[in-house]
Amino acid sequence: MTGGGLRPKQLGFTYVIVMLLVAVLSVVTTRALEYASTSERREKETDLLWAGMAFRNAIEAYHKSSTGNINGYPTELEQLLYVDYLSNPIRPLRKIYRDPITGAREWGLVKDGDNIIGVYSLSPQRPIKQAGFDPKLAGFVNAQHYSDWKFVYQPEK
Repeated sequence: MTGGGLRPKQLGFTYVIVMLLVAVLSVVTTRALEYASTSERREKETDLLWAGMAFRNAIEAYHKSSTGNINGYPTELEQLLYVDYLSNPIRPLRKIYRDPITGAREWGLVKDGDNIIGVYSLSPQRPIKQAGFDPKLAGFVNAQHYSDWKFVYQPEK
C-alpha cells in the first residue's frame, strides 16, 4: 500500500525548510524596514538643516536691512515674511516652514529679550548625524537632541 504521497520523515524535513524560509524572510523584512526608517530620518534631518538655515539666513537678512532706531531683530516669525519699512521691501523668508522632525509649525525660539535671534526643533529625539556640519553649525557636533540644534544669527562684532 504505497501511495504517491510523502512519507512522514519527508514531511518533517519539508516543514523544517519552510520554517527556515519564514525565519530568513522575517529577518530580511525587518532589516528592510529598519533601513527605510533610518533613511527617512536622515532625510528629515537634511530638511531640518535646510529649514533651520533658511530661518537663520532670514533673521540675518532682516537684521542687516534694519536701519536707525528700528529693532534689528523680529519679535515674531511672521515678520520674516515681508519687511516693508524699507524703500525697497524684502521677503527674507518665503513661508513659515514646518519642523520636519515633529511635523508641526511650532518652533522653539532663541530669544534675546523680546527679539528672536534663532529657532530650533522641539523634538527630544537623538540626531543620527553627529559630525560633519557646516562651520556655522559647529555647535551641533555630538548633540543629544534635535532641540540642541540652535539656528542662531548673531552678527560678528
